Amino acid sequence: MAISFEKTIPILRIFDVAKAKDFYCGFLGFHVDWEHRFDDGSPVYMQVSKAGLTLHLSEHHGDCCPGSTVFVWMTGIEEFRKEITSKGYKFMRPGIETTFYDAKCVQVIDPFGNHIRFNEELKPKQES
Repeated sequence: MAISFEKTIPILRIFDVAKAKDFYCGFLGFHVDWEHRFDDGSPVYMQVSKAGLTLHLSEHHGDCCPGSTVFVWMTGIEEFRKEITSKGYKFMRPGIETTFYDAKCVQVIDPFGNHIRFNEELKPKQES
């Protein structure tokens, strides 16, 4: 049987669940799939998703480092930018940049220093 990787799910470090939900759900439009705590005094580990993109957000210090960058290929980037900027999130108003790798890019930075670069190819690949 050939090796096949099914899905990549980045883990991003967070420090405040309410701020994380405000950013990821309120601003970016993700929804919380599930949250886990070992007990009431434990850090949270949660999954958020939107339109096929899944992220894990963790308050656990050993899971990952704050300030990571996630690179995402997508379609509909102009609609996505309109959607998020129309929400009036006071901490971020991202624009669209054209990159050296022939893509449009909308970059956001969460309250914990993690960057997400949403990218759409300028010229869609031709079907063979």
